[in-house]
Amino acid sequence: QVQLAESGGGLVQTGDSLRLSCAASARSFSSYAMSWFRQAPGKERDCVAAISVSGSNTHYADSVKGRFTISRDNAKNMAYLQMNSLKPEDTAVYYCNAVAHWGGTYWGQGTQVTVSS
Repeated sequence: QVQLAESGGGLVQTGDSLRLSCAASARSFSSYAMSWFRQAPGKERDCVAAISVSGSNTHYADSVKGRFTISRDNAKNMAYLQMNSLKPEDTAVYYCNAVAHWGGTYWGQGTQVTVSS
């Protein structure tokens, strides 16, 4: 079992940057592939970035490719989402997600990111 806690959200202006952090309670953090999802009001929750258990493979949604970077520090049980060149369309609640190699899926509570024009 793993518990996830996101932090780092806030109110920023177009073009600004934010770094979201996800702290995991799992004893073996490297057992989990990590990803970041976001959900705007009235919209479906969509994956924006993912990273493999080793950190060697990453995936980004087309809407954030080139602007967002996902990373992880297995020694610190942390995952991060660096968000640059933010746009109003990036406004959403951002959720940390962990998937174990055996199939278990876990979610954080979410952190609000608001980008004003």
